[in-house]
Amino acid sequence: MKSGQILTILAFLMLAGCFLQPVVSAANVTASTGPKDNATTYYNNGDLLVVRGEYENAITLFDLALASNTSMIEKTGGLLYLYRDKAYAQIQLGRYNDALTTLVSGLAQYPNDALLWNNQGYAFFRLGKPQDALTSYDTALSFDQNYTTALINKGDTLISMGRYTDAITAYTRANETDPGNQAAAEGITKAQAGSRTSAESTARTMSIILVVVLVAAAGAAVWYFKFRKPKEPAPAESTETGKKSPAGKKTRGKKN
Repeated sequence: MKSGQILTILAFLMLAGCFLQPVVSAANVTASTGPKDNATTYYNNGDLLVVRGEYENAITLFDLALASNTSMIEKTGGLLYLYRDKAYAQIQLGRYNDALTTLVSGLAQYPNDALLWNNQGYAFFRLGKPQDALTSYDTALSFDQNYTTALINKGDTLISMGRYTDAITAYTRANETDPGNQAAAEGITKAQAGSRTSAESTARTMSIILVVVLVAAAGAAVWYFKFRKPKEPAPAESTETGKKSPAGKKTRGKKN
């Protein structure tokens, strides 16, 4: 092939490239100007902020997402994660009541989600409501029996209630679902120590009660024998074997 022909072909390819590039760009612009899913955009940006630990700004974006049209993000399943992440950010900031509000809204739409139930339990626990926390954890476990985090959280709650035996059961189950889990192993050790301490405390309390009872009984006995009032003698009973004559008088026999 002659050099002139080669140059002609190269020139043609360059010219074609100039015409093709604007066509591709135009296609991209057309796609970008289609229906927008602002909720998903806000959520994605908020999720990045959560990863960076910027929880306050993340919550702001999550609120914007919820205030937008959520029909598209709901279809993709992203709405569930929106509720999860917003509640997580609120919990990280210690806003447990706000987290509960978010979780209640999320559970209204996703009542079978174990993670939402678990996070609700944690919020209740931090608010000093252990019984409500247990109910939430048990609900989470009813949907996922192998939910290790919920089992560990349940164990922590049971320890706070002094229910050490039940706590050991929860931690042991967590260790089965995730062998070698450090939190589960530490929980078992802590619950066992609490159980021993509780048993020793109960034994000491019973000993003290027994001593108090014995001292009280001894004191009562001493008082009874030392200070009780002697019993007064009962009045003598008279026996009538016959009537006596009045004093100073004699009885006169009958004359024959």
